[in-house]
Order: sequence, then structure tokens, then C-alpha cells
Amino acid sequence: MTFDASPRPELPRRLILGSTSRYRRELLQRLGLPFDCEAPQVDETPQPGEAPRALAERLALAKARDVARRHPETIVIGSDQVADLHGQPLGKPLVHARAVAQLQQMSGQTVVFHTAVAVVCEALGLEARQVAEVRTRFRTLSASEIERYLLAERPYDCAGSAKSEGLGISLLEAIDNDDPTALIGLPLIRTCAMLRDAGLQIP
Repeated sequence: MTFDASPRPELPRRLILGSTSRYRRELLQRLGLPFDCEAPQVDETPQPGEAPRALAERLALAKARDVARRHPETIVIGSDQVADLHGQPLGKPLVHARAVAQLQQMSGQTVVFHTAVAVVCEALGLEARQVAEVRTRFRTLSASEIERYLLAERPYDCAGSAKSEGLGISLLEAIDNDDPTALIGLPLIRTCAMLRDAGLQIP
């Protein structure tokens, strides 16, 4: 019996998105890489006095680490986004009344969205993270505009109660960022860089 001793190309490592967010899943699909999704088991409660950027970074890394512990040979992506209004974190409103209150607070204000992404692979000893900051300036919004928007788009699962990729763009005066998909929930430029460092080919 003859054995082929020639070197064989290594198969790329499996990739998992440590999130159940459909927005992040749709963004990651743009890269054309096969991946699975798995929900991380992480307490997202802010720590006392924790700044919004630090909260987003800590949670992104915690989510990636949690899934990576269960799949040590796999490359895992974790991500988190926190809206920052003058140093105060704004999370997902979940219900209509809280979304109204958030948009009333944000009306006429500059809000910074901190979108953190972490890539972890225990087998490679890899643990990397980055944070993209997106500065948004909201128009002065009337009560009727807020109500019409929320009833039309129902963005109750979005930090800051608005979807910039949809009708929420009409609430804004300006967006300033260096990673265009960060506001939607996953900064793909930064994600690509870290995945390449992990050995994946993109494109």
C-alpha cells in the first residue's frame, strides 16, 4: 500500500459568531465565509461607574470567550454595542415607552455608538479586540416624529432605538465614522483585519 506523504493544505478553522443578532449575522454573511451562530451566556449588566466604551469592549470579549471555551479549536467572534449619551449608556429599549424616552433624550444631541468586536481562538492562543466609535448627531425631533418612526420601524432590539440602515436615517443630521458597518452592529473593516490575523483568507 502506498501512502501519499506530500504536504496537504490545512483546512481553515471553523468560525462561530457568538451572537443571535440577525443584524450581525447578515453583516458577517457579506464576507462569504461559512460560519455558525451560537448564543453566549453572559450577564450584560453594566458594572458600577463603567463607561460605555469599556462596557462594550468588556462584553464583546466576554461573549467571545464564553463561546470559545466550549469550542477551543474554533475562531469565535463576539461583539457588543453601547450608545453613549454624554457618558451615560443607552441599551436596547425592548418596549415602546422606553424607546420614546430614549429618542426624546437623544433629540438634538450628539450620541456616540461604541461597537466593540473581539476574536478569540483558544487553540491559537489568540485574543484580540477593537472598538469602533461612530458619532451621530440627531435632529431635533417632535413627539409626532418619534411616534411615527417607532410605529413604522419598531427598533426595540436596537441600542439607541434607531436603525440607521432603515428609516432611522431620517432622524439624523450627520454620521461620522471610519468603519461604515459599525453603526449597524459589527465593524467589518476591523473584523476582517482580526480574522486575517487568525489565518482566514478574506477575500
